[in-house]
Amino acid sequence: MEARLSTASHSARQWSPSSDASDIVKSIHAILHPRNIVLVGATDKPGNYAERIWNNLIKYKFEGGLYPVNSKRETIWGVPCYKDFASLPDKPDHVLVLVPARFAVQVLRDAAAAGARSATIVTSGFSELQDAESQRLAVELQQAIKETGLAVTGPNCLGNLSAGEKMFTNIDDRIVTMEQGPVAIAGQSGAIVMAIRQALEDRGVGVGYMVTTGNEAGLETPDLMAYFAADPSIRVIVVYLEGVRNTKVFRQACKAARAAGKPVIALKLGASEGGRAAAMAHTGALAGSIETFDAISTREGVIRVRGLDELIETTECFVHADPPKNNRLAAVSLSGGKRGLLIDAFYSAGLNFAPLSPSATDKLAKMLGPGSIVGNPLDAGFAAVVDPSVYMQSIQIMIDDPDTDIVIIDAELPKAPHELRERNLRIVNEKAAKANKPVIYISTMSIGFTEFTKELRKSLPHIAVMQGLDRAVGAIKSLIDYASLRKEVPDAVSSSSASARATLERTLKDANGAALDEVASKKLLKAYGIPVSKEEIAQTSAEAVKIAKKIGFPVVAKVVSADILHKSDIGGVVLNINSAAEVKKAFNDITARVKKLKNKPKLEGILIAQQVKADLELVVGASLDAEMGPVVLFGTGGVDIELMKDVALAGAPLDAAEAKQLISRTKAGVKLKGYRGKPALHEASAVKALVGLSNLMADAGNRIASIDVNPFLINTRTGVAVDGLIVLNNAAAKTAAGH
Repeated sequence: MEARLSTASHSARQWSPSSDASDIVKSIHAILHPRNIVLVGATDKPGNYAERIWNNLIKYKFEGGLYPVNSKRETIWGVPCYKDFASLPDKPDHVLVLVPARFAVQVLRDAAAAGARSATIVTSGFSELQDAESQRLAVELQQAIKETGLAVTGPNCLGNLSAGEKMFTNIDDRIVTMEQGPVAIAGQSGAIVMAIRQALEDRGVGVGYMVTTGNEAGLETPDLMAYFAADPSIRVIVVYLEGVRNTKVFRQACKAARAAGKPVIALKLGASEGGRAAAMAHTGALAGSIETFDAISTREGVIRVRGLDELIETTECFVHADPPKNNRLAAVSLSGGKRGLLIDAFYSAGLNFAPLSPSATDKLAKMLGPGSIVGNPLDAGFAAVVDPSVYMQSIQIMIDDPDTDIVIIDAELPKAPHELRERNLRIVNEKAAKANKPVIYISTMSIGFTEFTKELRKSLPHIAVMQGLDRAVGAIKSLIDYASLRKEVPDAVSSSSASARATLERTLKDANGAALDEVASKKLLKAYGIPVSKEEIAQTSAEAVKIAKKIGFPVVAKVVSADILHKSDIGGVVLNINSAAEVKKAFNDITARVKKLKNKPKLEGILIAQQVKADLELVVGASLDAEMGPVVLFGTGGVDIELMKDVALAGAPLDAAEAKQLISRTKAGVKLKGYRGKPALHEASAVKALVGLSNLMADAGNRIASIDVNPFLINTRTGVAVDGLIVLNNAAAKTAAGH
């Protein structure tokens, strides 16, 4: 065997990034479509990574040059082995770094100097380890990547797949079908990414690209998402995310995928504690990483799944079914029991089976005969016993029905040759190709695919074949939800005024401590258009009486102290004050309670505020998530907020339409519209508060950790923030620890 020389005629696919494509897209193309591959650290020690990767490159017949490099060998694996880059017969293009970590940085620099465009660092021993030497090497590696400009995946990764190039720089020795497919996979965990590829292949779903990103010292998963969005051969993007390091890059990649009509199906690790550092305010405690990831990424067209099985079914669904025009479901079953299961599963997910059109109903009634029940889902079991053709005719009628958007067939693929079932499947596949609506087979249970099933499945590209009813329903719901999204989402921009931004800068400049007190918090909220209650701070009981008379009874008395975050917990709030005597008593009682506290909080005064009549207590708030950035929160407020947990989140900033959509996702939103005969409440004030709050968070950048407006009282005429707490980011963790 001879080392393969790179030639200009090697079979790269036709697509290549346009001249105006981003630098990231161009650099990733160099990784996945290399002219040649150089294995640095080649060794024939049995079972080592270098040998396994070499064997895969030979097995799948990569047509570019293949060059092993080891300064101590003249031949290896039956081919010439080169001492260094200078001795190669061709300029290196893609370099696989397989040497120990302490040598990897220099290999990278030498590769760039020799003309390489990209590299994959399989070697581990960097930031995944906690010792000082590994951390130092990780810093040096990132610096080398930045200085050389190489496109780099890894370190600590297991290699990549580019099916169109027959390139498999991976250690996986299971059989791989090297056929260009519509799915691209990327993620930090090599084992998980490889398992996803294997499971999809077992289901007959082709994978065009698979990239394991490891520690992501260079390219990150969102970079790969942007590349896949640009490649016309890819239909569905699958990612495994351990974390989002750069929210802006992630959101840009999501937007690119969405603009291209390509769903991003994401398996994301659980909530991080960083997102809960603002737990001193209610909002911070309720807004964890997974919730904020969903709030922001769903808007951008990301479908988050909860596990690998759900990921496989969702990918299967999106690969073989276009998003429907609407959500009108129709289904055919041969079992009354399974019909019932379909109804329960879809209705539980909030999806309904639509009435069939009069013409479809008439056709089915004539076909099924007198006394038959025409329903949706249709149980064709009894009629099919008498006339087997009824089954296929029923499916045809539902596919042709203009009042259906998705047709579901309760059946599974055969495990062995079956002439009638195979013929029926192919007929349905042909009709689905012309139907302009998704046609989906669902097996109510998971069944194994035999080799026969896999091949049969590949011959049915126009129908989705799904297993497990609950997972299938979830995937179909995701398909419907994706169809309802706008194709493109403009970059969110704050709509705040110059005066509001000036107030923000002054407030933050003057801030001294972990949080703003209620007075300062409300002043800033008011600047951003959030209505607040009439109030003034009093230093003496006599001053408190004077303020109360000016505002008008009834009033509320509240402690003012940046050191006291939850006033009601220490008896720092007195409601329903209706006289001067009651004002004096409330002032003195609160002052006495504060003086008894062990942490000796600084008392800045007692706030005398208008008591607003409320028909509903809401919470509006915001939090700075460690991964995803600023999000706003809306829901049912008051003292039971943690118990009710009727809240929804959205990325900041948002406009009025998005604020209304956020409100509609909660039970509180239902009550605002008027519930059980009660009058509609002043939703416009809640919308205004949410938009203002989101603008405030966007303008603050990372300087505000959380904002808690609870309660936001609302009635039929207005809505008012009667409390407010703004926690600053510079001391959020310290304050949370001491609270």
